[in-house]
Amino acid sequence: MLGWAILLAASFIWAAVTDAQTASPPLILEAKIPLGQVRGRIDHLGIDIKRQRLLVAELGNNSLGVVDLAAGKVLRRIADLSEPQGVAYVPFADSVFVANAGDGSVRVLRGDDLTSIGRIELGDDADNVRVDTARNRVLVGYGKGALAVIDPASLSKTADIRLKAHPEGFQIDETGTQVFVNVPDAREIGVVDLATGSTGSLPTQGAGSNFPMVIDGEAHQVLVVFRSPPILMALSSQDGHVVAKAETCGDADDVFVDRKRRRVYVSCGQGVVDVLEASEGGYRRLARVPTVSGARTSLFVPELDRLFVAVRAASNEAAAIWVFQPAS
Repeated sequence: MLGWAILLAASFIWAAVTDAQTASPPLILEAKIPLGQVRGRIDHLGIDIKRQRLLVAELGNNSLGVVDLAAGKVLRRIADLSEPQGVAYVPFADSVFVANAGDGSVRVLRGDDLTSIGRIELGDDADNVRVDTARNRVLVGYGKGALAVIDPASLSKTADIRLKAHPEGFQIDETGTQVFVNVPDAREIGVVDLATGSTGSLPTQGAGSNFPMVIDGEAHQVLVVFRSPPILMALSSQDGHVVAKAETCGDADDVFVDRKRRRVYVSCGQGVVDVLEASEGGYRRLARVPTVSGARTSLFVPELDRLFVAVRAASNEAAAIWVFQPAS
């Protein structure tokens, strides 16, 4: 009897292992696009959908990499930048805005041939870039606490939205009327009325180092990821109350919503992408997909249905863009 019991238990264990090995992961590594001789940290990514170009802020290399996604290779590299952090393609101006931390400038490139067409001086630590499509303008976080409002037509700063400290990740809400801003040094989430410029804040409930943020327009939620402790906090974009919390990976730098699958992707310097699934009770981890230590920057592009993860050069890994295809 004991022998049969052991055999039966072993069969259950084998079945479980087999199921785990054959279960389809939620993200499948489709390709690795080499970036070439790129040194140091890679910061944020942008996308030119029309031309299928991925824009890579190569901070440590003082350059902007331009990846031709259709060809799967680097199209060209824009050199002589100064620690580029944020980058965005602006469709209504057909231009690329690159924010530089080193000299506080925003360099503007023509969309088709990527030649320089302007430079806006912000003064200090130009960082994240967002496109305010409703008002045909660009917002750039910078300095000790401000969002610069930039007019792409005149290539000039027209106003400042003041904050309590340096802004990190920020997003315009689904109505286009508010912008939510992570201000980790002030231990708050700032809220700005884009029509009036008035500001408010949401509490962080004691959590700190809130860098990445995304808006889930369908759920009317602001998803903020903290590093201390590593958690995702979902807040109502209408009244600010906390809807849900979930543990995440460490050293998070980007977060995205996959509305088609009701999933959230969190990329972390810990060397993983956490895949969380939305449910009535909040969020649960569906999988932890391995990448490379330090690969904390990513971009999910719904139009292409792909997650791009920037991997910086290491002793056993060349600098590259890892392309993940979400599984249904």
